[in-house]
Amino acid sequence: MKFLSSTAVAAIIATASLTGCTSMDIGQTMYNGYVLDEESLALIPVGSSREQVLLTMGTPSTTATFDSEVLYYISQKRERPVAFMKPRLVEQTVLAIYFDEEGVVSRKANYTLQDGKVFDSISRTTPTGGRDLTFLQQLLSGAGSAGNANAARNMFQNMGSN
Repeated sequence: MKFLSSTAVAAIIATASLTGCTSMDIGQTMYNGYVLDEESLALIPVGSSREQVLLTMGTPSTTATFDSEVLYYISQKRERPVAFMKPRLVEQTVLAIYFDEEGVVSRKANYTLQDGKVFDSISRTTPTGGRDLTFLQQLLSGAGSAGNANAARNMFQNMGSN
């Protein structure tokens, strides 16, 4: 009986210590960017001025790259099942407000994740095909012409002689 009670106490202590290590927060949802408000959007009908848009909607997330005739308000929803995993983009909304030559709203568009390719709005880059190799990986894989390989070999030999 004494053995049974000490085993039960040890099991309870082990269970209590293990539950202290586990997190009860299983999933996490994160929201980034502009929160679209339908009431604010209704305050800027087609024909509104750029100043009215900026006063109502605030500073845009970004503007058009080649001209400033489009304002973009971007919002994203990301989820991750557990805290150590990378968040996965599950919802993205891009509100685009287009202006004509006089600087008034010509149209509004609301794009979702299904309308286009996911892009990195922070670094403003899109993924490309192929592989990026480091200098050492290029040397070891034999990438490049024989002249480049000879130049690299000569560079390393010159380093060793100094």
